[in-house]
Amino acid sequence: MVDLTALLTDLGAESDQLDALVAPLPPEEWARPTPAAGWTIAHQIAHLAWTDHVAHLAATDADAFYASVLNAPDPARLVDDGAESFLAPPDALLARWRGGRSALAAALAATPAGEKLPWYGTRMSPTSMATARLMETWAHGEDVADALGVRRAPTDRLRHIAHLGFRTLGHSFAAHGRPVPTTPVRVELTAPAGSGPGTDGDSWAFGPADAADQVTGPALDFCLLVTQRRHRDDLALVATGPVADEWLDVAQAFAGPPGAGRAAAGVTA
Repeated sequence: MVDLTALLTDLGAESDQLDALVAPLPPEEWARPTPAAGWTIAHQIAHLAWTDHVAHLAATDADAFYASVLNAPDPARLVDDGAESFLAPPDALLARWRGGRSALAAALAATPAGEKLPWYGTRMSPTSMATARLMETWAHGEDVADALGVRRAPTDRLRHIAHLGFRTLGHSFAAHGRPVPTTPVRVELTAPAGSGPGTDGDSWAFGPADAADQVTGPALDFCLLVTQRRHRDDLALVATGPVADEWLDVAQAFAGPPGAGRAAAGVTA
């Protein structure tokens, strides 16, 4: 069981790391394109602010959350329209993101144990919601870092994302219209060196130890794959077995329809 308080602390730290990256930027830099087609740095932060807002609705006012879904002008553009609707001058956008993520953390902490929150096509526990927010904050932070040419040091917070990536194996296949496999898969990942107490050379493992199908490699690479921030050909991940190999082609830790993913280095999408 994941401790919600500790998870919210990690979510706050992940948000603060990205905040420290964008807060000093001059206004013109917020218009810099990111690897997400059509999205600037401002779009990335606006998306996080919008998603925190609708997650807060889900945690505090389910009727309002459902109304926001039903009243969406174009469900196919829900994410893009959400980001667009939250765009603002950098200072105002930062203030809105900061206030929204703080309000969401408080709402999740106050959610009664065992309660499930409405979400797009599913229902989520407060811990699952917090994990999803951490995953998104890290992934969109990678887009911002890539746009700025910055390499962020990986932390032990990646374990939350890696575990989510493992747990969403079935969803990954289903989202791509493929049969959900019943074959178990073992994931063994090398923790980032120096990312936290006792992580040097440590292994994070998920799934049965005797599974014939396995995925092995660096935890950072696995997280980049399941958030679709890198193509599998650009990562040091090894798949053993047909299910594990197919999974690396469709893996996605986020809800919703299949993402387009990223082209391999040197390949034009």
